[in-house]
Amino acid sequence: MLRKPLLLAARSAKVRTVVERTPMTRAMVHRFVAGSTMEEALPAIEDLTRDRYVTLDFLGEDTADAAQAAATVTAYRDLLAALGEAGLGDRAEVSVKLSAVGQFLDRDGEKIALENAREIAEAAKAIGTTVTFDMEDHTTVDSTLGILREMREDFPSTGAVLQAYLRRTVADCRDLSGAGSRVRLCKGAYDEPASVAYRDKAEVDKAYVRALRVLMEGDGYPMVASHDPRMVAIAGSLAEANGRSADDYEYQMLYGIRDAEQVRLAAEGKRMRVYMPYGTEWYGYYMRRLAERPANVLFLARSLVTRD
Repeated sequence: MLRKPLLLAARSAKVRTVVERTPMTRAMVHRFVAGSTMEEALPAIEDLTRDRYVTLDFLGEDTADAAQAAATVTAYRDLLAALGEAGLGDRAEVSVKLSAVGQFLDRDGEKIALENAREIAEAAKAIGTTVTFDMEDHTTVDSTLGILREMREDFPSTGAVLQAYLRRTVADCRDLSGAGSRVRLCKGAYDEPASVAYRDKAEVDKAYVRALRVLMEGDGYPMVASHDPRMVAIAGSLAEANGRSADDYEYQMLYGIRDAEQVRLAAEGKRMRVYMPYGTEWYGYYMRRLAERPANVLFLARSLVTRD
């Protein structure tokens, strides 16, 4: 019942102002966000990469200004340079929202986003790592996959994200299951209409398994993004049934969620990657995490009532 209001709040400037001005909210945000700056995030990155892998997201989306898109590129370049200096190129990659690097600018948005993504990918390649394109709501899918196809001509290891709750995703998995194709499969975190997405949890779970089966049976590299114990177990069974070694797929979970399970999987020799966001533009990401875990709303409501 709370999911839809929270997702609507994620797009509300008024609610954003209230939440961002609430001192106690930041204690909750720190559970999901590694820091406001790269310098704040680096210690957490170094700590996690002792036994896990990470993918780093410089928070921001829906950029309407070319200068802001360019600033995001600079932030990623600086991050990748710092990762290289720390010797973490083999343990860390970056995740990029194309809307943050110009995808929907009024003029030549897709061209600008592609050019900016290539600049980030060049910086990633220089330290021995790669880029994954995050997926946003269903209206962005065709544009994002089109940019991905062009990107892979020069950077074939560029990863894609597909969302299982979209009705089109099994077909997209088939298209992206070829050799060398890196695909992160998640359930989906946006409020989508029933015409394009499954709304019932049981239906989403079934859709996730169908899509995962396609990826595991294909020749690409599946990235299993789920905190659901059932999906984690099913992924392991499908990997084994398709003769995949521990290096032929990976699990992914969000920073601050199911830490003990992350450690367990890593200790078993599984490739475990943590999605770690940082930056000041945390509001939309934070609200979507609340929508996924409504029990956290009680903490937020208490902080709003008791704000200074």
